[in-house]
Amino acid sequence: MFAVISPEKIEIPPGSVFQVIGDWADYEALTKQLEDKSLPRLKYRPGEIWLMSPLPEHGRNASLIADTIKAILDHLEKEYESFTPITMKLPQKIGIEPDYCFYIDNWRVASGKKRINWEVEPAPDLVIEIDITSYTDIKDYLPYKVPEVWLFKSDRVTIYHWENGSYTVKDFSRYFPNLAILNLIADCFHVAANRNTSTAIRQLRQKLNENQNSD
Repeated sequence: MFAVISPEKIEIPPGSVFQVIGDWADYEALTKQLEDKSLPRLKYRPGEIWLMSPLPEHGRNASLIADTIKAILDHLEKEYESFTPITMKLPQKIGIEPDYCFYIDNWRVASGKKRINWEVEPAPDLVIEIDITSYTDIKDYLPYKVPEVWLFKSDRVTIYHWENGSYTVKDFSRYFPNLAILNLIADCFHVAANRNTSTAIRQLRQKLNENQNSD
């Protein structure tokens, strides 16, 4: 399959990433052209536009991590809002499309809203990014000051915390400080690879309940 990027048509092969020169107006035109289509994914950095068409494993990995977070939030009886797909734009500066967003501490900000003004309202508390094609750069999140970003790359999750104007790698989540979250995620991926994602989440819920009952 050949790539086609034109005012009339956008098609790129699955698993591919393309970078083209363009300004904010070009990015907005491509966004409008795609309308409600989820593929390809678009990203804007000053002077350049990136297009990415994910492979099936991309969506599967994003769903598994998101389902893991939801299972834990439900177990802890925490209220939250989650979104996918979602486009985060700061006009003339940057435009990104995280795989999954969670509002946890600030769930009221997003509750019931169809659109969010990223220039004035808080960013999501937690964002999931799956990087299989070297498309993601943690620096893309600096303008938004997202408190926590989970980047899945090379079969592992790296947790970044926003601290003092930059992102720092941590081995825990500020939203689940009492859980060995990286181990739980690794276990879920192991079960999903050997069985399926539904079994992985079911076993996670069982483990959380067992640990609660043993306390």
